[in-house]
Amino acid sequence: MPQGPPPPLPPWPSVDWSRPWLAPFRTLGEPALARVLQGQPVADALNAAGDAPVRFVPQHALPPRLAYESFIFATGTVPSRDNLHDFFNGLVWQTCPATKARLNQLQAAEIAAQGQSPQRGAVRDALTLFDENAAFLIAPPALWQALADRAWQRLFVELRPLWAEARLLLFGHALLEKLVTPRKPITAHVYAVPMSGGVDMRGLDAAIAQSLSAEALARKPFFPLPVLGVPGWWLGNENFSFYDDPLVFRPRRVPTTTTTNDAA
Repeated sequence: MPQGPPPPLPPWPSVDWSRPWLAPFRTLGEPALARVLQGQPVADALNAAGDAPVRFVPQHALPPRLAYESFIFATGTVPSRDNLHDFFNGLVWQTCPATKARLNQLQAAEIAAQGQSPQRGAVRDALTLFDENAAFLIAPPALWQALADRAWQRLFVELRPLWAEARLLLFGHALLEKLVTPRKPITAHVYAVPMSGGVDMRGLDAAIAQSLSAEALARKPFFPLPVLGVPGWWLGNENFSFYDDPLVFRPRRVPTTTTTNDAA
C-alpha cells in the first residue's frame, strides 16, 4: 500500500535571542533559525550561516554502525538532525571552530584506539561532558577562586562588582538548548583554565583548543556554575535570597576523614 506523507515535525520552541547567554550566537543564529522556521533543513541553514571548517549534512548521511565523531573526523562533515539540539551544535561550530575541531580529533583518536564500546571511559566521558555542557569564563582571579571554592555568596554577592569585568561564554550545545526554557537549576561546567581580560573570541577559542588533551580532560577539570546566578543574566538574582537555595547553590564537599572507629 502506498504510504502517506510523513508526519509533520513538532513545532520548534520560541528562542529569545535577547537573552545574554545567546548574545555571541545571535548574529548567525537568528537569521539561520528564521530560515529553518520557513522550512529549510537545519544543515542547509547552518551552511548558509557562516564559514565553519566543516560542512553540515543531513543525518541520513551518517552510515550505519559508523561512529558519529569518526565520520566527522574522516569527512569534515557534521550529520545534523532537524532539531534545536543539532542547530545549536552547528552554531558552536561556527563560533568556536578550533575548540570543536580539537574535541572531534580527541574523540576520533579514542574511538580508533578503544573501539565503539558502550563504556566510553574517562576520556570520552569528559569529552562528551565538555561538548554538551561546558562554558568558558574570562574573569578576575578573585572570581575564579570563589568559583573553585563554590563560595556562592562571595562569588555573586560580595564580589558582584567584579562581574562587570567578567565574561561567560556558553559552549555546550545541550546547555544552550536547555536554556531556551530557563530554569534555576541549569548548571554549566566551567572549564578550569583561568583567563582574565584582553582575550577576544578568536583568541579564547585558540587558547582553549590548544589547552585540550586527553590526559587533562580525564581529570574532569570543571567547576559547576548555576548560570542564572550570573549578575545581569536573570532578574530574580537581584534579590540576594536567590542564592540561598542549597539544592542549586551547593557547598563544596569536604572529604571526610575515616578512623578505626568509623562504621564500614
